[in-house]
Amino acid sequence: MPVRSLNSCILRWPDSHAVEDSLRQWVEKIVKHRSGLLLIGYFGSLARGDWGVGSDLDLIVVVEASNLPFERRAAEWDTTELPVPVDLLVYTKEEWQSLSKRKRFGEILMREAIWVYERERTDTQGDASQP
Repeated sequence: MPVRSLNSCILRWPDSHAVEDSLRQWVEKIVKHRSGLLLIGYFGSLARGDWGVGSDLDLIVVVEASNLPFERRAAEWDTTELPVPVDLLVYTKEEWQSLSKRKRFGEILMREAIWVYERERTDTQGDASQP
């Protein structure tokens, strides 16, 4: 999380490179301990390059399946090791593939998303990052 100096009211906010490095380390750890992961990526200000003080990290995780409703899935992921607040969206493979029906949001994700993890697949499965 952001660091407050003891003799100043100004917060030191991590730069985009520090956040990206922390994210990659987090992903390496998550991939080792979770099965069913298909994709992990980020979008929003960090992906667009307009990251700044106060920005959060918008993450996308795509999993094979989940028994939890969409709105409860993010709570199952520990993002406290990341240096900034996180807005986490966890989709099942089926939900991700149908996301293109939600045209505006799907377009934004496809245009902005930067993928830091993609499970290996055979060539016949196509590009998993496309909805």
